[in-house]
Amino acid sequence: MSIAGTDAARVATATLLRIAEPGSPALSTYVREHGVLAAIDAVRAGAPIGGMDTDGMRHRLEGASGERDIERAASVGARLLCPGDAEWPTMLDDLRWVDRDCLGLWALGPLSLADACEQSVAVVGTRVATDYGAHVATEFAAGLAEVGWTVVSGLAYGIDGVAHRAALASGGPTVAVLACGVDVPYPSGHRSLYDRIATEGLVVTEHPPGAAPQRPRFLVRNRIIAALSLGTVVVEAALRSGARSTATHAGLLNRHLMVVPGPITSATSAGCHQLLRDRPDAVVVTRVEEIVEQCGHMGELAAQLSAPASVRDALGPTVGRVLEGVPVKRASTVAAIAATAGVSVDVAVASLAALATAGLVAQVDGRWSMTDAGRSDRKARRGPAPRQLPFDDW
Repeated sequence: MSIAGTDAARVATATLLRIAEPGSPALSTYVREHGVLAAIDAVRAGAPIGGMDTDGMRHRLEGASGERDIERAASVGARLLCPGDAEWPTMLDDLRWVDRDCLGLWALGPLSLADACEQSVAVVGTRVATDYGAHVATEFAAGLAEVGWTVVSGLAYGIDGVAHRAALASGGPTVAVLACGVDVPYPSGHRSLYDRIATEGLVVTEHPPGAAPQRPRFLVRNRIIAALSLGTVVVEAALRSGARSTATHAGLLNRHLMVVPGPITSATSAGCHQLLRDRPDAVVVTRVEEIVEQCGHMGELAAQLSAPASVRDALGPTVGRVLEGVPVKRASTVAAIAATAGVSVDVAVASLAALATAGLVAQVDGRWSMTDAGRSDRKARRGPAPRQLPFDDW
């Protein structure tokens, strides 16, 4: 579906964005089959378009002007993007899979939307973020920006705002998707953030200039957030949360769905945990590297985490067994240690000498005991051995 070819089609697109709420399957199908010009003609004639309220659309059409909306957008530096434009991200075309096509987007900002979305991740979550959620969103968005990824979100209070700010603070691109007109900063408390994104990043919306935010529009908006991103990260979400709506759209569009777990007692993480229980495609992420591994190119793997290595981790199995035979709080003879470890006295002598070199045991008056370092190392968490000592075969 290409509607960028003529000025008439562009004006018709602007008009359709004014008179129809976005995300309608019936309208999507009609425009795909007949085009935007035919859709406007059908509304004007009162012809049926699926099960849509064409009478209501015709009433809106009486006062609508695509030319006026294009001029109003231009007066604040915004532009209309249509399918087929060079700046149109083809990722949005995936919405036709679910018959909820995006017919056009109003955009404000210096970035090219197509370029910005080549490597993009949505970071979304609750409007009432905890300190934990805000910290995670900051770390993720800043880390993604530092490695060249665009952060997409919805400019809402809470996780969305935190993600936008962190991306900007790291000098990275960010895209804010609104549920109102491109010239309507919402929420009002984010006016300065809106201004900065419009100056350094990109603000986009399906709604015409001047359109006010309405509750249903936020849920419809979420499909755009999901479509513009290679994957969606849900940082914090209650059981009833708009972020879960974005997660649903991500699944429908075959995008990666990533979830941050939280305390099981936290209501703001209950939705995240429910996603992990209900959605087999949901993946736990705890680091930026894991997000890139999910959404990036093949081979961009996150480094494996390991527990802190201790001196004991470098011991071979026999030497380690001898160390286990050394009493923690008292001294013992070589023969007793050998018997406890199940080795010969000669092997115990050689092993104890190696352990003494490592500082784990000490000999006093012919008897062996564990040193403070040995006792501390014994309590340490075990992890993969960084290397094997020369006596690893004993």
